[in-house]
Amino acid sequence: MATAKDTAMTADVLARARLEVLPCADMTGLVRAFEGGAAAMVVCEEALVDADLPLLTDALAGQPTWSDLPILVLGRHGAASAALRRAVHGLPNHTVLEKPIRVATLVSAVSSMLRARQRQYQVRDLFEDLRGTDQRRSEFLATLAHELRNPLAPIRTSLALLSSGRLDTAAEARLHRITTRQVDHMVRLVDDLLEVSRVSRGKVQIEGLPVRLGSVVGEAVELCRPMIAAAGHKLTIDVEGPGPLVRGDAVRLVQVFSNLLNNAAKYTPPHGQLGIRVRESEGMAVVEVRDNGIGLSPGMLDAIFDIFVQEDDGSKLAQGGLGIGLTLVRSLIELHGGSVTASSEGRGHGALFTVRLPLLSTGSAGHDAAPPHPSASEAQLALNVLLVDDNRDAADSLGMLLEAAGARTTVAYSGAQALELSQGQSIDVAILDIGMPEMDGCQLAQRLRERPDASRLTLIALTGWGQERDRQRLATAGFQHHLLKPVKIEELLRLLQGVPSEIAPRG
Repeated sequence: MATAKDTAMTADVLARARLEVLPCADMTGLVRAFEGGAAAMVVCEEALVDADLPLLTDALAGQPTWSDLPILVLGRHGAASAALRRAVHGLPNHTVLEKPIRVATLVSAVSSMLRARQRQYQVRDLFEDLRGTDQRRSEFLATLAHELRNPLAPIRTSLALLSSGRLDTAAEARLHRITTRQVDHMVRLVDDLLEVSRVSRGKVQIEGLPVRLGSVVGEAVELCRPMIAAAGHKLTIDVEGPGPLVRGDAVRLVQVFSNLLNNAAKYTPPHGQLGIRVRESEGMAVVEVRDNGIGLSPGMLDAIFDIFVQEDDGSKLAQGGLGIGLTLVRSLIELHGGSVTASSEGRGHGALFTVRLPLLSTGSAGHDAAPPHPSASEAQLALNVLLVDDNRDAADSLGMLLEAAGARTTVAYSGAQALELSQGQSIDVAILDIGMPEMDGCQLAQRLRERPDASRLTLIALTGWGQERDRQRLATAGFQHHLLKPVKIEELLRLLQGVPSEIAPRG
């Protein structure tokens, strides 16, 4: 202010209004207050003729993009003063009020500036969140590229060895197992990505059936045993009988607990201790997954469930994975009306993940084991199959598999070729790729539905597009079934075994 007395009086007025005030004796003090985080400034006209005014204007010019500090200037003649207009020229966000000023007006003006500054702080926080998300997304995309390349190396090597023709049966079988494992790994990565996308958009529906958690946990453990055994971990399972009864989707719950167990195995050094415990507490079913691995820092206990987030302790334990597994766990548990939390005593002290689900007090346990999946050698398909895919390798390999399963298969690489080859032939099933050039799968399906025998024709879409809108579009086009690439052979064979046929099985 103009004098120490004016400064003290103004500070007292604002303090009485419960506003925090820091009086400044000169321009240097004002700049220090700004750099220290002051949310607004009140300066008088006389202070702006200070020779040190460039200190303030330079400081204000260096504000980050989100910041525009509000400044209230008190002048003897208000904004009408030419000298004052020149003085405030370098102040970006200022308001001029004429002295003397009423107390209520002063308090109202300062309060408005503070509210505006609070909005700027919110924008700052949003920018920081977005910057963090962008950084995690960039890291995620780099990790995704790495994770997808990793399986390609053994696949390419295996194919080169198989094509050499110098391998015995045992070596060929080993290479087959290697290739199968790597392909399955790639499929799981893509499935996880699609699953997170579906869950985040509310496209996943939970099948609410009675489920015994003992059975669910048992399946999850069996899925994870290879990874646990490979690391030499010891797993302790604590489940009494069939376990608590809950209402939920058994497949999704197996997915949840296998994710948690795999996560525990992954972040625990070799020969570690893992445990899974199932119990009841206060009307809830509680499943705890514990490990003695690298642990979690305090700041990660909540953030670990955010997408693209992974704990990094600088070791090689965390290599692999996309940072979406725990996001999926939380989303699926919340769809079941439950919760999941993480706790840890810090780095190097292991972690505990606790899932809570509402108990089901009445009803009986569901979730029977799924029927065994047929293999190509076991299946006996008595079907005429039209298989169409512009990817020749994909079409030929799947055609060979269907032939091995007993089907009479016609393979085509375009819609036009499919119509030509199938003319005059009986067709029970048409398996069509959707994304083909010139005539896509939907257009081909429409042409096939014009056939005289179309009433008994089963149309199966084979595509990499798995969103709900894609399913609806394919259903509208007349497809009875929709399978995602790469197709699960057991699922396809099981589906084909349920299709009626007009030919006898091959002997």
